[in-house]
Amino acid sequence: MKLALKLLALLLVSVVMMSCRGQKTDKPPIRHHFNMNFQERFNAQQENPFFEDGMAMRMPVEGTVARGNLRHDTVLFEGVDDTGNYVDEIPFDLTRDFLYRGKERYDIYCQMCHGGTGDGQGVIMTGGYGYVPAPTFHSESSRNMPEGEIYSAIANGIRNMPAYASQIKVEDRWAIVAYVRALQASQNVREIEMDRYDVDLAELRDIYEAEQARLEALAATRAAGASEEVSVERGEQQFVRNACQACHSVDGRDGVGPTLAGLYGSERNFTDGTSAIADEDYLIESILYPSAKVVEGYEDAMQPYDYLSESEIQSLVEFIRSLSDE
Repeated sequence: MKLALKLLALLLVSVVMMSCRGQKTDKPPIRHHFNMNFQERFNAQQENPFFEDGMAMRMPVEGTVARGNLRHDTVLFEGVDDTGNYVDEIPFDLTRDFLYRGKERYDIYCQMCHGGTGDGQGVIMTGGYGYVPAPTFHSESSRNMPEGEIYSAIANGIRNMPAYASQIKVEDRWAIVAYVRALQASQNVREIEMDRYDVDLAELRDIYEAEQARLEALAATRAAGASEEVSVERGEQQFVRNACQACHSVDGRDGVGPTLAGLYGSERNFTDGTSAIADEDYLIESILYPSAKVVEGYEDAMQPYDYLSESEIQSLVEFIRSLSDE
């Protein structure tokens, strides 16, 4: 009987408690720590007379590092060794999962510009949008690039390419580097080595020839639709459209590449110890084959602009010439 009464009392209490849910009251709320509701505090950008500079928002103490942001391992986080040189080794085990992770991240962030095979023929580059051509990963300069330099380009950006440090995690950046190396290896295998694998070389040749024909047809279509006008004005338009100003200034300021101000007719010294006068032939060669003569003090970083028509190149030359006539 007593047990039944206890259970009944418990049931009644439960019903009463449930009936209180959702009901409003005019009584003031119970404050266990009343002083916390009225503590002295400052809003963002508010003045604080306690400090000499009057700023309520304080800078972190010099030398402090936010939790999880310690970057003491320069190889892992920057791609350079203790001397500041780019490293030649990826600081992760090259497992199948690691490479496939790199492929997944590459397809998300890199493929649209650099292409599925790393040839620089991504949809953005071949769609006629006027972007600066993305470099191919299959050039000699790209193959000789240290792993740390590729990592740095992903993390910090380079020329017109933005930094991806805020979007791609450290390990994923290295995974992309590994996948780029895999792409380079896959595109530079000799036929005699491919005989060891189950690969239909004839089919691959047909695919390659079809792709080359497509690119040639695309180039012919663009050339047919392009104006044959050669002028300084058109050269300036090409200069802006191809984002040449990202590397070359027109007012004498130094940049990634040498300034174009006063370039025409000047003597240029090259990294191989030779020199030449910057005449029309030199400018055309520099546009089509920039690695042929690299100016002293600069890196071999410019990509070929061989997709430009003859009149577009001549117009660029005229524009550059005009910068020396002023």
